[in-house]
Amino acid sequence: MYDHIMTLPEEIAFIWGRPKLLSATLFLANRYLALVGNIFGLFIDFLPAVSDESCSRYMLVRELFLYLQQIIVCVILTLRVYALYGRSRRLLSYIVIIGVALMGGASAGSFGNNSNTTIYIQGSDCHNTFTAKTAMRYGLAWIAVFVFELLIFVLTVFRACKTRGSPWMIPSSRNIIDIIFRDGAVYFAAMTLINLPNILTYYCGSIGYFLTIDKDITRGNLATFTSCMSVTLVSRLVLHLHKSTYDGILSTAIRNDDSSPNVFTTGLDVEFSSHSFQADSG
Repeated sequence: MYDHIMTLPEEIAFIWGRPKLLSATLFLANRYLALVGNIFGLFIDFLPAVSDESCSRYMLVRELFLYLQQIIVCVILTLRVYALYGRSRRLLSYIVIIGVALMGGASAGSFGNNSNTTIYIQGSDCHNTFTAKTAMRYGLAWIAVFVFELLIFVLTVFRACKTRGSPWMIPSSRNIIDIIFRDGAVYFAAMTLINLPNILTYYCGSIGYFLTIDKDITRGNLATFTSCMSVTLVSRLVLHLHKSTYDGILSTAIRNDDSSPNVFTTGLDVEFSSHSFQADSG
């Protein structure tokens, strides 16, 4: 909620005040699905359930929210790299294949039979508990997220290193590359620091041991926080791009071989420039 309030003026100016392109639509889906999920999580935490069965239903919905949030985040990151590589469909197809494979593993771990047990503590709230075996399988979902984010980061660094020194890239284009590289590096560094402890809670559970709390309850207790941080950082990333370019994550640097100087442009800019050229020729 704090980040929503802090960035609301920018959201109104660069998202709501412009036509709802794909980038803006994904931004809103990412931001407000997470908000609904967090409100639902608070509902679970402050309104005690009445049985293990009702707890199980609540926690299943909560897990679905986390799962959908991470899918939207991965879609945004994928489209950003797709645009960064000049909208290469071959690269997009490779990323989609890898993403679907990782998503299949994450789904099996998150929603497989007996992946977790939900208990209701009388007078308290619901808790997910895991045996060591099921916790390892459940942690695979977050490992899959980490592997996918690592792939996106490597592709971003490779593209940035390849294009930043190219002679045909004018300063405005290099500035966009710098923004994408900087935000991508900050996102990956922050999510690594957050997600690795989250993954370790599924495989270690040492926090509960030292605090003399039931160790099973502590497994996965950082999942909600990790998802919230991922959504927040991606929202900031998209906002930064919308400040600099009209198309946001779908903006792409292209080389114009027919004229000089070469420009950084978006799909909308290309269409507008084409019409202007025809008018001038006429």
